[in-house]
Amino acid sequence: MTTTAAPEHATVGARIRLLREGMGLSLRDLAERCGVSAPMLSQVERGETSPTLAVAARIARGLDLSLSQLLRIDEADGVSIVRAGERLAGGNPSRGHRYEVVTPPIPGQRAEVAVHTLAPRAATGGPDDPPIHEPGSRETVLVLAGTLRLVCAGTPYDLAEGDSVTFDADLPHHFENPGDGEARFLSVVAAGLRRS
Repeated sequence: MTTTAAPEHATVGARIRLLREGMGLSLRDLAERCGVSAPMLSQVERGETSPTLAVAARIARGLDLSLSQLLRIDEADGVSIVRAGERLAGGNPSRGHRYEVVTPPIPGQRAEVAVHTLAPRAATGGPDDPPIHEPGSRETVLVLAGTLRLVCAGTPYDLAEGDSVTFDADLPHHFENPGDGEARFLSVVAAGLRRS
């Protein structure tokens, strides 16, 4: 006799798998990050078991999410809110670069929006920054304050406050702040689009 997983088990498990794969993590990688065994994670992902709240909270931490984000408790009618204090933060403040992702980590989402801040003379592209994006990705940047230089495939492009630029984000690129004041910019990365 075979049993079928309840739909909510499968939904949570599928969500965990999509988030894990989206972060480029293997089952073993996530197991190490969250302290839940790889076999248990595999069972949850396949919808064969439902994690307890304690296990789900550990999995959420391993995916850099809150428990409510993982379980989508805060969502209603297709609306996701990311509160200012809940943004996923990154960069390296000691090098003068920090960013906050303002879009929620929803499986299948094709775009990510982040707000970046660069100190005077600072640049992105260090070891703590996100990697170059997946093949076919496009990025649009809007300069919110200060001056910004995009260096894409070795060519520099100078931008002032209010300027925007769109480029193939799978090419080697980084941003520099050549000014004397802080630079802030909004970045929108659309994943996996084909060049036309």
